[in-house]
Amino acid sequence: MTLDERLQNVAVIGAAGKMGSGIAVLIAQEMAKLKLKPENNDKIYRLNLIDVSEKALDGMRLYMKTQLLKVAEKSTVTLRGIYEGREDLVENAEIINAFVDDSYALLNFTTDIKVTKDAHLVFEAIFENEEIKIKVLKTLRELVNEDTLFMTNTSSIPISYLDEKAGLGGRIIGYHFYNPPVIQRLVEVIAAKATTDELKDVAQELGKKLRKTLVSSSDISGFIGNGHFSRDGLYALNEVERLKDKYEYHGSIYIMNKISQDFLVRPMGIFQLIDYVGIDIIECLLRVMRTHLDDESLTSSLIDKMANNKILGGQYSSGAQKDGFLKYEKNRPVGVYNIEGGKYFSFDDEWRKNIDNDLGILPEGYSPWRTLLSDAKKQDKLKAHFNNLKKMNTWGAKLALSYLKKTKEVALKLLSDGVATSADEVNAILTNGFYWLYGPINDYI
Repeated sequence: MTLDERLQNVAVIGAAGKMGSGIAVLIAQEMAKLKLKPENNDKIYRLNLIDVSEKALDGMRLYMKTQLLKVAEKSTVTLRGIYEGREDLVENAEIINAFVDDSYALLNFTTDIKVTKDAHLVFEAIFENEEIKIKVLKTLRELVNEDTLFMTNTSSIPISYLDEKAGLGGRIIGYHFYNPPVIQRLVEVIAAKATTDELKDVAQELGKKLRKTLVSSSDISGFIGNGHFSRDGLYALNEVERLKDKYEYHGSIYIMNKISQDFLVRPMGIFQLIDYVGIDIIECLLRVMRTHLDDESLTSSLIDKMANNKILGGQYSSGAQKDGFLKYEKNRPVGVYNIEGGKYFSFDDEWRKNIDNDLGILPEGYSPWRTLLSDAKKQDKLKAHFNNLKKMNTWGAKLALSYLKKTKEVALKLLSDGVATSADEVNAILTNGFYWLYGPINDYI
């Protein structure tokens, strides 16, 4: 069965979640384009969007219309070609609305998992809990046809483990979209030991159709992306524990967030990133990796305390950032959580000035991430930035260089452990999936 044939009937499990809804938008537009081909007019296309929550599905209806409208508005030239035979569609607005309506007509919102019985392709995007995932995959195995293929969005659970426990016989592959799937170009692809060649080919073809950058990872818990991110985050968390006696928790969090964002020229500080991903997700990620890798170092008492206090970060349905390690207003940090006091410490100009004085100045010629992002000479400027950093004797420079060294060590260990087969793979994940301006395997240190 070809990919186009498989895209006649598709199911997304966990469709109303952050990742599932984004995957649904991507698949819906591709299915609509197929349906609108003259030779497919008489064929039935169905995208089953399945979730346990009716309320979440209600919210998803509006989300799908909004996102499909955005897709159509950016694709008017393509859509004019698709609708060239429709004399009733003249204005761009008419064509855009037609595509939204045609895409939306393919969707079936439901809590009934039994609708998957005729699905040719199933995307699993439920919460990162291996027991629940295995239970759902087993249920699906009993419902679907023997040739149905599965793509799981797991970010840490070994695919071979899921394949074996769910009894899928190699019909599953890791297809880890990065958040948000509609915007992010990266998909991390992880084949199990038994993953069929057909599914591997489908995964590659789908990536091209969705215009994604595919990077392969070995089937080792955490894979490349979270294998690096988890350890990079743990380094910052451990530094907070080391610094807290002098600066307290809130001061130490502020310091490591500033070091990672400003001194290391990242798009956001490490604690902003942890908040964005979700503290509960990080806790789960560490637990999964700790179990499958038998590595007790993959733990953080601070993450556990935050999760126990229900300070979890993540995003609201509007896309606004929820409070986590940092407190946010209009998605900008305005305070930091003090775990010992159980409340947020609002940023105070004098307080920040004192800590910033301890850290010392940024390197000469410093430019923030956003400025360098579109700078044609960014690589030369980054090299100059880190060369200047190495010449400095300030405390901030020392903290930053230690962090830069650790980041590289983590990346190199992913190579030596066989998680990645090349430095290019590791660097591609961090630059595409995390929007770093440079890969962790570099000549800066």
